[in-house]
Amino acid sequence: MPVPLTPEEAAGIPGAHLDLLSTVGFHAAGTAQRLGVFEALTRGALHADELAGRLDLDPDGARVLCDTLVAFGYLTRVGGAYTNSPDAVRWLLREGSDSYAPVLSFWHTVLTERWGGLEESLRRGKPDGDFYAWLDARPDTLADFHTMLSRLAGWLAGEVVPRVPVPDGPASLLDLGGGHAAYPVALCAAYPELRAKVVDLAGALEQGRATVAAAGLTDRIELCPGDLFTADLGTGHDVALLFNIVHGYRPAEVATLLGRVAAALRPGGRLLLLEPLADVERPPGPAEAFVQAFSLNLFHTQGGRVYGYAELTTLLTDAGFTSVDRHVLERSPTDHLVTAVRGSRS
Repeated sequence: MPVPLTPEEAAGIPGAHLDLLSTVGFHAAGTAQRLGVFEALTRGALHADELAGRLDLDPDGARVLCDTLVAFGYLTRVGGAYTNSPDAVRWLLREGSDSYAPVLSFWHTVLTERWGGLEESLRRGKPDGDFYAWLDARPDTLADFHTMLSRLAGWLAGEVVPRVPVPDGPASLLDLGGGHAAYPVALCAAYPELRAKVVDLAGALEQGRATVAAAGLTDRIELCPGDLFTADLGTGHDVALLFNIVHGYRPAEVATLLGRVAAALRPGGRLLLLEPLADVERPPGPAEAFVQAFSLNLFHTQGGRVYGYAELTTLLTDAGFTSVDRHVLERSPTDHLVTAVRGSRS
């Protein structure tokens, strides 16, 4: 958590020093979560040696960590015992349906394990290894990743689903990279004659398989493990979704992927992309900072980046799409729903 400062105090401290403090606070919170500190304190206040005994920590180490968490507002200390702060109770316990815990856990792992080679990635212009293979080797991190995506989809679906142009009567939906299957489930619930095909890596589909089964839609939603660039996408689909996918690839790869999607759609079929965009005016603040930080992480870990609307329009037009348009989501102003129509050529 940011260290509270008055404007006068902030004016006398280098911004880089404040960033240093924020980095330490984030790393301390992520470490505490990984060790189970916040969950252990849900049963009542504990002294450092008691916490150390429960979590198999060194007592001095537990005390130093807890004092650091107090300084950053994650814990409170009363009479030598520690307990969760209201902020930690609200956001960092995994039991909450809107808990920030999966987000903290995922980004803590990414930044501590993957960002050591950032300088080299920026020099070479290439990602630091295969991001999805790295995820597959870390089941807990992979689960956090898909929990983040599925919760975001659940939050946005109410605004997105009415804007997906599903035709009347029997229709076919292709979802590329939506392994959590939240959007196909929501769309099939809204359109009883819609059938969907979801293509994603096998590990990514695990959560989607449970979601589809729980919704009773196994007969209408087909889950197809495979690589987006080599899997059989089928043909004649009415609608295709590329939600939070394009930013993971370089322009040439995006062009190839869009070409594959165009070939899988019928003429007049619709493509929808859900993406943060780099060139939309926003007031400076956490949202803008996150978009740019996200873009830097994409470049380092996957070779992609956040695109601008004009870039996406050119890529879509070159792939044979027309009538490109966008809608800025009210629930998440950094996210944009870009729509396009497949022209007569494939």
